[in-house]
Amino acid sequence: MAFIKEEIEEMKIEEVFSLKHEETEEKTDMMPLKEECEVLKEMEEKDQYENDHDFITEEKYVTCSQTEKTLKKSREKAQKKETISYFTRFQGRKSFNQQGNLKVHMRIHTEEKPYMCPQCGKTFDHKGHFQEHLRVHTGEKPFTCQQCGKSFTLKVSLNRHMRVHTGEKPYTCQQCGKSFNRKGSLSRHMRLHTGEKPFTCQECGKNFDHHENLKIHMRTHTGEKPYTCPQCGKSFNQKGHFQEHLTIHTGEKPFTCQHCGKSFSRKGVLNTHMRIHTGEKPFICDLCGESFRHKVSFKHHMSSHL
Repeated sequence: MAFIKEEIEEMKIEEVFSLKHEETEEKTDMMPLKEECEVLKEMEEKDQYENDHDFITEEKYVTCSQTEKTLKKSREKAQKKETISYFTRFQGRKSFNQQGNLKVHMRIHTEEKPYMCPQCGKTFDHKGHFQEHLRVHTGEKPFTCQQCGKSFTLKVSLNRHMRVHTGEKPYTCQQCGKSFNRKGSLSRHMRLHTGEKPFTCQECGKNFDHHENLKIHMRTHTGEKPYTCPQCGKSFNQKGHFQEHLTIHTGEKPFTCQHCGKSFSRKGVLNTHMRIHTGEKPFICDLCGESFRHKVSFKHHMSSHL
């Protein structure tokens, strides 16, 4: 009987130990859960703190206590940022730091031109371009060169003009190395290499490499002669011809032969004279092969074949 009693007591002790061990394990298993709950609680408190103080991305306030007006402006600003972000992602993929700049940019896509000139009706998408255009009608030239006093309607025109004084030539031909102070001059020069003649006469179909040359050519069709000699009244369709004519009255002979020293009033006459020294005879008869130094001699010869 004593043995049975001792065995029963050992079972009771073992049972108590087992229960305590299970309780310890249960407490141990609950610790990570408790820690996780505490972390979640801290995160919720942090989010609540930020919401209560209206923290917005890239916005920094000096104090935590803000008036309702400041909070309203912050929300409106955040909303504008979201709008800009939307257009950055889905429209032009171009970013802007102000909503107004985005609004102006969108006119490129919508082709909206809200600024109309009251004098000529031309429209513009940008207020600055519109104001610059108005100077064409008013004659205003607010940008003046401090070195020579010449004035310009646009600031970019003044900057371009300043290269005359500085000697700057930022546009260089990659083929021959010649440099120019204007981008347009380089573009015109490149046509010498490419042979491009983009300007076509609508009357006869003749092509020209410069717009100015087409303009001069058109006078052969219109009969326009805008350059008139004040002394004899003779008119010319080209400025160069007019200036050469003036030397008749002044007696000036600015073109001198480097071989013999003879001077001429016109460059064309000097070029013809130079054939005496070079022996060049550029006018060749296709019928008999005879060549001539002067065009007038060539024409006279051609009449003999008729």
